[in-house]
Amino acid sequence: MRTLMGRLAVVATALVTIVAGVTSTACAAESSADDPYSVLVFSKTAGFRHDSIAVGTQAIRDLGAANGFSVTATEDAAAFTTANLNQYDAVVFLNTTGDVLNAAQQTAFESYIGAGNGYVGVHAAADTEYDWPFYGNLVGAWFQQHPAIQPARVVIEDRAHPATAHLGPQWTRTDEWYSFRTNPRSTAHVLASLDESSYSGGGMGDHPITWCKGLNGGRSFYTGFGHTQESYADPAVRQVILGGIRYAAGQANADCRPETGYTALYNGSTTGWSQAGPGSFTNVDGTLTSTGGMGMLWYSAKEFRSYSLKADWRMAGDDNSGIFIGFPPSSDPWSAVNNGYEIQIDATDTPDRTTGSVYGFKGADTAARDAALNPPGEWNTFELLVEGERVRIYLNGVQVNDFTNADPVRSLTSGHIGIQNHGADDEVAFRNIRIKELGGTNPNPGPGPVKGINGKCMDVSGSNTADGTQVQLWTCNNTGAQNWTRTGQTIRALGKCLDVSGGGTANGTRVQLWTCNNTGAQNWVVESTGSGATQVRNPQSNRCLESPGGQTGDGTALRIWDCNNGANQRWVFPA
Repeated sequence: MRTLMGRLAVVATALVTIVAGVTSTACAAESSADDPYSVLVFSKTAGFRHDSIAVGTQAIRDLGAANGFSVTATEDAAAFTTANLNQYDAVVFLNTTGDVLNAAQQTAFESYIGAGNGYVGVHAAADTEYDWPFYGNLVGAWFQQHPAIQPARVVIEDRAHPATAHLGPQWTRTDEWYSFRTNPRSTAHVLASLDESSYSGGGMGDHPITWCKGLNGGRSFYTGFGHTQESYADPAVRQVILGGIRYAAGQANADCRPETGYTALYNGSTTGWSQAGPGSFTNVDGTLTSTGGMGMLWYSAKEFRSYSLKADWRMAGDDNSGIFIGFPPSSDPWSAVNNGYEIQIDATDTPDRTTGSVYGFKGADTAARDAALNPPGEWNTFELLVEGERVRIYLNGVQVNDFTNADPVRSLTSGHIGIQNHGADDEVAFRNIRIKELGGTNPNPGPGPVKGINGKCMDVSGSNTADGTQVQLWTCNNTGAQNWTRTGQTIRALGKCLDVSGGGTANGTRVQLWTCNNTGAQNWVVESTGSGATQVRNPQSNRCLESPGGQTGDGTALRIWDCNNGANQRWVFPA
C-alpha cells in the first residue's frame, strides 16, 4: 500500500501515463506512481484452451514494465504454496479453465486471500473450479454459456474505479460475451454491464460483465473481457486489466461493496440543480468540475431525510471542496455553511478540516482515512449515511467518521445536499451523485391542519397574510388559515412562513407569519415524542412551539418556550 505522503506527492499534471505506450484519448491512465509490487499470472487450463493466453500474458508484462510492477507467469499449480504466494500482492487467473488446483493448493490460496491479498479473474477465470465453493464466491459468478463473438454495447456503471474511470458512459466493442449461472450484483459491486438489446444470445436480462468485491479481508476483481487476441491490443481493455490489478494489489482504493436501490441525482444531467453564489461547475462527459467561487451547486428539487448519498470525486492537486448536507433552501451558499454541515474534501488542511471531516466539528479517523484515500488525479467515492441527527462517512467503502449533531441551530433530520466550488485556484470534479432514501417519516408532509392541545388547530389570525400576523390556537375549521405545509425546515401557510418574532430566543417570544427569508427564526425541527405526536423546536433558540400554560381557548397566541414534552408542546402534522 502506498503511504498518504506518497499519494499526495504527485499532482494531476504529473499523472498521465499512456498504457504500454499506446496513445488514446479514451484510455490514458490517471494513476500516480505506485510503490513497486509483484503479480503472479496463472494460466493453467484443464478444459478449453484460449489462443489469447500468450498475448494476454505479454500484455500484463507490458503493463508491469510501464507501471512499476513485476510479473511472474506460470502454468504450474505447484506455485500455489503459502511461502511462494506470499511473494505476490495479487494473483491473476488469466483464461484458466477446469480444475487447476488440488486441495492443498486451494487451501494455500484461501489463506493468501484471507491475509488481505488480491485476485484478478480474466474472462475464462469464471470457467474454473466449479467444485470449489470458495473460488465461486471469490470470482463472483461461474460461466454458463456464450453466443458467437460479436459486438455489444457495454454500459459503464462505475466511472470512479481505476479499472473503468477512463471509459465513457457507454462503449461498443467485440468479444465473446459470457452469461453466468448467477447474477453477481447482490454480492459484488458492478462496474460494467452488457446491454442485451445490442447483441444476440444474452439471456440474463440484468447482465454484469465486470465487477469487484471484498472477500475475507482480500480484494477480488473480475472482467469478462479477454477472449480474443485483439482484446489485449486494445489500450482501453489493457487499462481495465491494469486498474483491476492495481485495485487487487492494494495500490488503488475503491468502494466495492454491493450497491442497489440508488437513484441518480447527477449522472450527466443537471436537471433539479441550482447554482448559489459565485463561480460555477462545467458539465462535460458526465463530470461536474468546479470553477471559481465560493459558491455551491445544490439539488434544489427536493430535500432528503434518512438516506445514503454517494458521490465520486477527484482533486486535481491540492484543492478544496466539500459536500454539504442538511441545509434549508437558499440561493445564498453561506446558508449551507451556517445551517448545514460540510463533509470536507481537502487532504492537506487541519485535522478538523481535512478529507472525511465534518468541517469545523469533527475530524476524520486519520489512520483509516489515510489508508483509504486515493491521491490527487484519482477518483474517490464518499458515502454519507444520514439517519436522524447522525451521519457516518465512508471513503472508498471504509468508515472514516461518525458524527451526531448536537448543535441546536442545525439539524440533519431533513434538508438539501450540495457540492462546493471553493475558489479560482481549486479544481474538484464530481461524477455519479446518487441517493438511496431509507424510508421513515415523510420529511415534507401536508398540506393540512396541525393539531395541538385539546385537538385545536394552529391558525393564522383572520387568514391575514400581512407580515407579523399572529399565529394562534383555534377550533379546526378546514380553512386556508389552518392549511400548513412543511418544506424542509420551514412550516408554511398562505404562502408565508412560521416565524419567531424578531428572531428572538427568549422564553415567551411570540410566533407570527412572515415572508420566508431563510433565517434561523424560520427554521423548525419536528421531533417525535411518541404516539404519533411531535414537538416543534426552533434550533436557533433551542426552544419549542407551545400554547402558553396549556391554554385551549380560541385566539390563544402561540410562543416558544423551553422544551418539556408537555401536552401544550405536542403537535400532530398531516400525514
